Amino acid sequence: MRLNYRLSTYSKFYLMIVDEIGYLPLTREDSNLFFQFVSSRYENRSTIFTSNKSFSEWGEVMGDQVMASAVLDRILHHCTVVNIRGESYRLKDRKKNSLQTFREVKKDE
Repeated sequence: MRLNYRLSTYSKFYLMIVDEIGYLPLTREDSNLFFQFVSSRYENRSTIFTSNKSFSEWGEVMGDQVMASAVLDRILHHCTVVNIRGESYRLKDRKKNSLQTFREVKKDE
């Protein structure tokens, strides 16, 4: 009953963003719930998914290749995939700050 209520609630939002898929592995139960979530929004509402994992790695993330295929089938059916390559902006900022700090130290010598 609570699951149906939650899925119904989540399916009402016009846009849902699911960030960092694959950051942590999912259990079989987690994967099942994620499938139900994706299915409840499929062809009804917009959802943005972010991940640093390729689609071929989702089987590992979800712990089940069949479940991953079913989820991806729904996600990829009416989607636009945006693949961003390059360094993380967080790492760029860290490297930039590290270089400035190094330059300041070197300048003081």
